[in-house]
Amino acid sequence: MSTPVNQSPLADVDGRWRRWIGDLWPARCLACAEAGLPGRDLCAACFAALPWNHHACARCATPLPAPGDTVSPQVCGACLRRPPPVQAAHAAFLYAAPLDRLLPRFKFHHDLAAGRLLSQLMVQALAGAGRPQALLPIPLHHARLRTRGYDQALELAKPLARALRLPMLPDALRRIRATAPQSELDAARRRRNLRHAFDVRRDAPLPAHVALIDDVMTTGATLHAAADALRRAGVARVDAWVCARVP
Repeated sequence: MSTPVNQSPLADVDGRWRRWIGDLWPARCLACAEAGLPGRDLCAACFAALPWNHHACARCATPLPAPGDTVSPQVCGACLRRPPPVQAAHAAFLYAAPLDRLLPRFKFHHDLAAGRLLSQLMVQALAGAGRPQALLPIPLHHARLRTRGYDQALELAKPLARALRLPMLPDALRRIRATAPQSELDAARRRRNLRHAFDVRRDAPLPAHVALIDDVMTTGATLHAAADALRRAGVARVDAWVCARVP
């Protein structure tokens, strides 16, 4: 049985020096430019509008109707018919405003401040999720990393690992094949595009239970391909933690 993440206190995502900087330069909302909440680049109105993904399939994070009185994890029909290689999926938000503005800025426009804010919000959303033994960011192929200059999943995973006091294994999983951008493909072509795209370093110290970190989950093809590679390498359980789920 997984241990709740919030059994131990959360570490400070930003650290003392960021609080000191915040006293000198107060936070500004990255979504609307109004004054931000203390220690957070998001205003009260935008924070209240965040599309939290509270009711979702436990296996794929697809939003589901509120469960009523039941306390058992809900699983959608598609996952019941064909269980995915990911044991549990947690998406902090639905891909809707203001996430649909913040995530593209972070992913494609070098807005690392937006990434820091998103990782802060993910810590809050994932505080009650089952605790894996390590976090693995979904890697970019080296050619795309060279073009973009940073890996958005790694930038989300680093503060998550610090805040939740979990080890991170950034080099255990590799993307060995340059693939077409997933956003340009339909569901079937996404799956074909990711076939044999990942492998695991032979000397990687993989524990039995890991969580993959990524920014957006659409069909799950990327996470499933990575999970398949990890399962072949002997990992017993692979979870997925993402910032947003496309409904």
